[in-house]
Amino acid sequence: MRIAYLHGGGMPSPFANGVHVMRMCDAFAAAGHEVTLYSMPGSDEDPYTYYGVRHRFPIRLVACPDYTSSGYWKRAKDIRTLMADGPTPDLVYGRDPYALTALRNVAPLVYEIHQLREDLSPADTEEELLGAPRLVRVVAITHALARDLREKYAALGPLPIVVAPDCADPPGPAPVEGLPLPGRPDALRVGYVGHLYDGRGIGLVLELAERFPSVDFHLVGGTDEDRTRWQRACGSPHVYFHGHRPPAVLGEYYARFDVVLAPYERKVYTWGRLGETGRWASPMKVFEYMSHGCPMIASDLPVLREVLHDRVNCLLRPPEDPDAWAGALDELITDSALRRRLGAEGRRQVLERYTWRRRADVVLSGIGDQLTARTGSVG
Repeated sequence: MRIAYLHGGGMPSPFANGVHVMRMCDAFAAAGHEVTLYSMPGSDEDPYTYYGVRHRFPIRLVACPDYTSSGYWKRAKDIRTLMADGPTPDLVYGRDPYALTALRNVAPLVYEIHQLREDLSPADTEEELLGAPRLVRVVAITHALARDLREKYAALGPLPIVVAPDCADPPGPAPVEGLPLPGRPDALRVGYVGHLYDGRGIGLVLELAERFPSVDFHLVGGTDEDRTRWQRACGSPHVYFHGHRPPAVLGEYYARFDVVLAPYERKVYTWGRLGETGRWASPMKVFEYMSHGCPMIASDLPVLREVLHDRVNCLLRPPEDPDAWAGALDELITDSALRRRLGAEGRRQVLERYTWRRRADVVLSGIGDQLTARTGSVG
């Protein structure tokens, strides 16, 4: 199929949504589809190298004149005009409700949603999109989000929702020489990878560092502003802030960690506290941890229990209970067999259930047959 993927963010960018979009486009290309990504301009890095994707699918950059609803609608119309110059896609897929709505009469639509949107203007934009006759599927990242979406739009009747969690790529061969990390060569390494926004549990990580002076803690990610803020709050000399790293090189860090942390709080905020997503989150880093066989301690939250199971593929502890987290970390430090067992099971589950390539098949399952029945052929 010819797939037009609509992304409402910059490319490349330091944000997780860019990783998700590039991984999905790469997976669609690996499945044999002809995919074109429509994105906003981002930084100057080569996006294929920055994200470490295998396929060089076309990326068409469409700027937004300003970050207001009128600017997003103007950009949506520009995408529609740009798309008219080439072959009509068989399917329009994406996370950008403005552009999807503008293209609702061009081709069948798949709308992927990661949170309930309360920021759209006009307020009924998402409702109009979900009621579009050519909408063939809604992809939600968690069952919790799917339930809330059905409840919010109950007046539209049954929505064609497919639940597809975030995923990870299987790791490549381990580097011959390990990534050099600061710290003590004989110390166990505890890692955290991700942004340092409010709700990510960074305060808990720093408290654990104070309780375990013989362990080195490494935090990878975060904006310069957030990193500076947490470094000032950190009183432990064995905590190392590595800053943002391109997604393509994160595997080198995972390979050096003995234990990893996913200490999400009950309210998880996006950049600038523009949204709160803790109720619906499907964190990519959890799957990346599992993919690399890293033994993990994670927050015991209902949405994470859709994937994580205590003493099966991780240790789950309440995010507001530092003593419980300290006990879990102490258990993993002293029990190498438990570390190996949890890491191996996590990796097995990712390879079996949670690869991007498998997700591409899940979110498109049966759509090709629907389009063939409707048009007689699919390009």
